Amino acid sequence: MKPVVLAVDDDPAAIHRIGEELRRRYGHDYDVICDQSAPEALGRLEALHDADRAVAVVLADQWMPGLSGTDLLTRVKELYPRAKRGLLIEFGDWGDQPTAAAIRRAMALGIIDYYVLKPWRSPDELFHRTVSEFLQEWSRADPHVSREVVVVGEANARRSHELCSLLARNGVPYAFYACDSEHGRGRVEAAGLTAGDAPAVFLLDGRVLVDPSNAELARGYGVTTELEGSRDFDVVIVGAGPSGLSAAVYASSEGFDALVIERESIGGQAGASSKIRNYLGFSRGVSGDELAQRAYQQAWVFGTDFLLMREVTGLRTEHDRHVLTTSDGAEINARAVILANGVTYQRLGIPTLENLIHAGVYYGASRSEMAAFAGEHVFVVGGANSAGQAALHLARSARQVSIVVRGPNLAASMSQYLLEEIAAASNIDVRLNTNVIDGGGEQQLEFTTLRDSATGATSTEQAGGLFVFIGAYPHTAWLPEAFARDERGYVLTGTDLLETEEAARWPLTRTPYMFESSVPGVFAVGDVRSGSIKRVASAVGEGSVAIQQIGLYLASDPAAQRTVAR
Repeated sequence: MKPVVLAVDDDPAAIHRIGEELRRRYGHDYDVICDQSAPEALGRLEALHDADRAVAVVLADQWMPGLSGTDLLTRVKELYPRAKRGLLIEFGDWGDQPTAAAIRRAMALGIIDYYVLKPWRSPDELFHRTVSEFLQEWSRADPHVSREVVVVGEANARRSHELCSLLARNGVPYAFYACDSEHGRGRVEAAGLTAGDAPAVFLLDGRVLVDPSNAELARGYGVTTELEGSRDFDVVIVGAGPSGLSAAVYASSEGFDALVIERESIGGQAGASSKIRNYLGFSRGVSGDELAQRAYQQAWVFGTDFLLMREVTGLRTEHDRHVLTTSDGAEINARAVILANGVTYQRLGIPTLENLIHAGVYYGASRSEMAAFAGEHVFVVGGANSAGQAALHLARSARQVSIVVRGPNLAASMSQYLLEEIAAASNIDVRLNTNVIDGGGEQQLEFTTLRDSATGATSTEQAGGLFVFIGAYPHTAWLPEAFARDERGYVLTGTDLLETEEAARWPLTRTPYMFESSVPGVFAVGDVRSGSIKRVASAVGEGSVAIQQIGLYLASDPAAQRTVAR
């Protein structure tokens, strides 16, 4: 059966135009249904839900008798958490104060994905741009849509989760089937494998990878894991989070030979964010992995080289070059280096839970986790934006989401728009002044134990998943002693470097550039830098400014002039 696109508007002329546009453009692949009554549309949606029909998009006018558009779409959110929801408005209606207020409130509470201007001509490409984006986003999240990569494995196995998470965070569309499912057994048997060969990855070109390493999987979907050609670069960027990707875009666009080395996945911790709503230019919000993939493609088009699934394990300076050593023993030369390798999640340190990592216990979360916890009670530990985004993401599928916060409130560490959405979500509760002290299960997390720090009372509750966001520490232990760091291990840069007892580390007469470390020509940006603001926008800004400073460094320091042949 075709997925459904449903529109409802009590204006006969408007719904006629909307129906004509939708059927003409999407009628071949979707069942387009139009209604003039919101209560009737709700009844139809409930019947579709009972019949197990897929609904991709629902568009509703706001001001309708019997049921407003936002009220209807609130019910749609409950029936079809993955469906995209748009509030239909006439051109210019955002100037109407009640309509504008309804849009802002619906966006703030997560009732709608965005507003949609009703078509007023045919074809109306502005209308279709929004609808097409809705359909593309829905298709990416729908587990029934065919994918380029298929993973077959045990549903709760650590390695199955690791492979799926790697694919999701690198923006690779995939489907997962359990070994004992009809689809899973069919794939395994057709390839001449047995259930014991799982996990297995089936690629679009027919290749099958049996329990591949991360590097083998990356090569399977076309990512470079070996450096080809020159090992001399103007700029080497360690880390492919927002700051590293920004630096790559600006470095290559300015004509520098740039290489990015990333040990795990494109996007860093930001890549695991289900939706970032306060990033400039994305009025509907953008998932962390999509933002990262766009930046990756942008840098690649400018000419940046990427080396993925390789960790930088050493950095030394020889004359006019910095030499980086990677986990496979290779050495790469650079005139300048940018440290953008971010932070590592802080651990709970509870042995019974550490033993269940990737088996119900997760540090961070990506969109790949949502479907796995349908109908479950899951716990999110932490009170910052990343925890709030994960809770809202999981609430679209989980039966109940409990946010566990050790402090007395969320307001001190979480953005207002997230607080409003969490307060409006009927299946999210917040446990203040509470700590996780234990948990366990046979092969998979089954329960967690909480303690109320105010009363000392403990409780043990069934748990399908535990997602931990309790802070992070910088990934700097691998750096040599020459790099000055603050008391928590973050890299000191610029005037912060000179204002501490580490000032003696700076070897030159000139002052260091704003993002320059105690080693001239090595810069630090993003979360790894001492004093940085832990926001995607600021990380992107730091990456771009660092390239401007590297330009000054290469131009002013004779020993650092570019010699790489173009």
